[in-house]
Amino acid sequence: MDQLGFARLQFGVTTVYHFLFVPITIGLAFLIAILESIYVRTGNEDYRPLLQFWGRLFLINFAVGVVTGLLQEFQFGLDWANYSRFVGDIFGAPLAVEALLAFFMESTFIGVWNFGWDRISKKLHLLSIWLVAAGTMISGFWILTANSFMQEPVGYQIVNGHAQMDSFGALLTNPQLWVEFPHTILAAYLSASFFMLAISAFHLLRGQHVESFKKSFRVASIVGLISAVLVIVVGDMQASHLVKSQPMKLAAAEALWNTSSVHAPWSVISVVNTKAQKDEFNIKIPDMLTILAYKRLSGSVQGIHQVQAEYVKKYGPGNYIPPVAPTYYAFRTMIFAGTLMLVFAAYAVYLLRHSRFTNKRWFLKVLEWSLILPYLANTAGWIMTEVGRQPWVVYGLLRTANGVSSPSSVSESDIVVSLITFAVVYGFMAVSAIYLFRKYTIIGIDPTDNAQSVESTSPMMFIGS
Repeated sequence: MDQLGFARLQFGVTTVYHFLFVPITIGLAFLIAILESIYVRTGNEDYRPLLQFWGRLFLINFAVGVVTGLLQEFQFGLDWANYSRFVGDIFGAPLAVEALLAFFMESTFIGVWNFGWDRISKKLHLLSIWLVAAGTMISGFWILTANSFMQEPVGYQIVNGHAQMDSFGALLTNPQLWVEFPHTILAAYLSASFFMLAISAFHLLRGQHVESFKKSFRVASIVGLISAVLVIVVGDMQASHLVKSQPMKLAAAEALWNTSSVHAPWSVISVVNTKAQKDEFNIKIPDMLTILAYKRLSGSVQGIHQVQAEYVKKYGPGNYIPPVAPTYYAFRTMIFAGTLMLVFAAYAVYLLRHSRFTNKRWFLKVLEWSLILPYLANTAGWIMTEVGRQPWVVYGLLRTANGVSSPSSVSESDIVVSLITFAVVYGFMAVSAIYLFRKYTIIGIDPTDNAQSVESTSPMMFIGS
């Protein structure tokens, strides 16, 4: 593996690890705010220990997410200096707003919420958690404003080989941003809903604090179902946008080697042979890709070979085909995990209407293990988005190979050492996070509970064993 390969590996490892925590932070703040709104409205004191339980897990997740995010910043100067110089004038504004407004907003009001019990009024305490939830969402907006420029550059001009912003408004109205942002936020709400469902199911199965965890189960089920439906709707809009903005990514996500002129089928599952550039086995739904892309029964969807020929004419000689198999399978992993979450959330809401969910022990056990689904979906979605954009780090403007730091300033050995260092630090944080999540999940609502009295074969116990 060369310098570019190690740099890409380091970026992928650090970003995937960081993104394990981001959606849960965004979504869990929203769910806690809903629970506390019910608490303030009803005055039911049973909600307070429940809120403090979820607050502990939220703070652990937030802390690890912040540390992994800070470490991730170092690699831009170390591994991706040319990329940083190229986009620095564009990224400066949204990332500065994210740090100075959103991050400080959420950090400040997390402190108010955590230390404000019995020190401020219930309504001010409630306002603080809603401001945390708003801050996490605003933070996501500015980060995705920058990321959307990488996917679909707008509002810039090239000056001395670097991109310079000439319209901040164009960045904020980027079409990519307005399909990417809602999809990401709704996916965060769905992720946190299943985080809450899995842990609630863990305690309901063991008869611990049943009345309290029924409350979080209800909220998570309803929010999870609504989010799952909306994620599919917005995801469909995002896929339709790819037809025009990144046809190569869409073709790779479908392993569509040649253009389907009128009726493009959607591939349910395929054995992709990238060397022969064909499918060994493929289950397809006729016309479905055309319907998804154009919302009608006719319409051409470009194939990989045709887009490659078009890009050679537009950008010059080169290979513009991304890794097809990872893009294809990542897309299907995301769809599969998302579909399961939709089915589980719908069944949970159905059981809520009949007040029978505590009697369905088999389903509660399924929900325990469904904890893995949001992590699978989020990771696969990120891989599909970023790997499917290759060979571009900024689509149509800067190739990934040209964004890496110069070997004369950062050697291959420097990147390898930093990769090992990051891996060790992230490994330590992973062990610490799993230990803390497991500890406080098992303890439950009452801090005086004996953690050892809870016996389980759940994911939490399995990971910690």
